[in-house]
Formats: sequence, structure tokens, C-alpha cells
Amino acid sequence: MQSPLPVRDGVNATRLRLPDEGPWDTAMDYMMHRWGHIDPQGIEDRFDAGEIVGEAGVPLDRTTPLQRHTFIWYYRSLPPETRIPVELNILHQDEHLLVVDKPHFLPTTPGGTYIQESALVRLRNQLRLPDLIPMHRLDRMTAGILLLSTNPETRGKYQVLFEKRQVQKEYECVSAAEPAPGHPAVDFPVVVRNRMTKSRSYLLAEVIEGVPNAETRIERLRTFDAPDDAAPRRALYRLEPHSGKTHQLRVHMASLGLGIVNDAFYPELLDKAPDDYAKPLQLLARGIRFVDPISGSPVEYRSRLELSEAH
Repeated sequence: MQSPLPVRDGVNATRLRLPDEGPWDTAMDYMMHRWGHIDPQGIEDRFDAGEIVGEAGVPLDRTTPLQRHTFIWYYRSLPPETRIPVELNILHQDEHLLVVDKPHFLPTTPGGTYIQESALVRLRNQLRLPDLIPMHRLDRMTAGILLLSTNPETRGKYQVLFEKRQVQKEYECVSAAEPAPGHPAVDFPVVVRNRMTKSRSYLLAEVIEGVPNAETRIERLRTFDAPDDAAPRRALYRLEPHSGKTHQLRVHMASLGLGIVNDAFYPELLDKAPDDYAKPLQLLARGIRFVDPISGSPVEYRSRLELSEAH
């Protein structure tokens, strides 16, 4: 459902579904129930100023009955954010697509404590493209190629490519050259297949019994000594996912006893700590290729970034 409010400061208006019934007479009563403990005066001021709207952009006031609208939209009050000290690099831009190198630590889309400090909002504001939408996502800790649609009229043609898995992605990562103790040796290249699931209430993705829904081809490219002579040798790996489950590559590498360097989630969840910008997760979205639905020609975009420990 399209928002009746435009993007403001690079951020979409928030949509809220109102309940069909309940002990609330008005839409404002319900919002007070949800968020009145945080900013009751701010909620009242927004209703008085007509800044909360329903379908077709109709402003609501303090007396608008709860049942009059199913959805309402409003702009959130955004808290100040500390700038993440990384930069986006634009690799390609035309009337349909924007291709960028997303750095480690920057989320793809707004969420949680990262709103202005997300790739999408930064790019919308920098390029003055309020209709910009990402075609896929990279984890906050993963760097590399990110495609975004610049044109709502042709966006669907590219979305179909991703839905039908007609986009080939290539990643690189740094891990140990040999599996951790307790894991069998691996004969590369290897294909890992299993069934993965992840709930919104739990940080980690899990491997469960059932028909496989996640598949990754893994190839070892080269081995080299770790910076610390006492540490085991490391290797650079090429990863080719044939599905797109959350944390899939990190889980599949860890399942082989080859947890990715600087991964705070897999194989073991470490205590939450402030971001260490000197130790980014050694996972990079190296390339993406597909047949462009507009031109009909094959295209490929490659990251110019390098993993800091791939030496």
C-alpha cells in the first residue's frame, strides 16, 4: 500500500494499522495506548497539526473515530545519530539502476538505532532520489555490491529477476584454511545444502531438519599465513549462494568448521560490544550478474573493495 505522505529527509512515513475494535474510541486514544508513555504531548501536537493522516492523505484530529481508518501514516521523531565513519562509493548510475559499494558496518535500510545512518537514507539525501529502493539487502556487517532501483516505473522488471532467482551473486570471505577440530576435512569445491530458519525474536539463524531451502557452493581460492604467526593459516574463499536466507553464508561456512574471520555470531555468539572498525567481518559481496530486462544484454557489476585480511 502506497503511503500518502512523501519521503522526508530520506525516510518513509511510518504506517500503523488500527485495530478493528477495542476499548479505544478514537485513533488518538489508541496511539496514546501504544506510545503515550513516551511522548503524550507530541502525539497531541501531531493530531492538532494534521500531521497524522489516513487513507488518501486525510488528516486525523483528536476526535477521529478508531473505525474510520484501517491504516494511518505519520513521521517519526528521529533521534540524533552518531555518524558511522565509513563511506559509500557509487559504481554505476543510470535512469533505472544505482550500483554502489556498501561498506562494512552500514545497514542497507533504516531500522532500530540506524535511520539516517543507513545506505538507503544516505543515498536518498545525497542524490536527491526519494524514490530510491534497494533491490536486495546486505547484512550490516557485510560489504560490497548493492543494487538499488531509481525508477518506480521499471522497478518491477528488476524485482522479478530476484524473485525468480535469475540473478547470480558471488561473495568472498576469509576463514581458516582448515576446519576447526571436530569437523571433517573438506574437499573443495563443496556445496552445502540444509534447511534454515530465523525468527524475528532471535538473533541467530538455525539449521533444522527438513527439506533443504538454502544452498551455497564454496570454493577455496588460495591460502596464506595469518597476521599472527601463532594463528592457523587462512584462506580466501569464493561463495556462490543459490538462495538468499538470512546469514546463510555465515552459517554455511561455520557448519564446515570454517567460521568467517571477525564473525561475532557464528560459530559462537559473542557478547555485544561496540563496533570495532579495525576488525570488519571478512565477508564481501564481490559481484552480481544478470540479463538486464530493459536492454536484454548481460551485465555484471564488481566490487572495488578488498577484504582487509585477504593477504
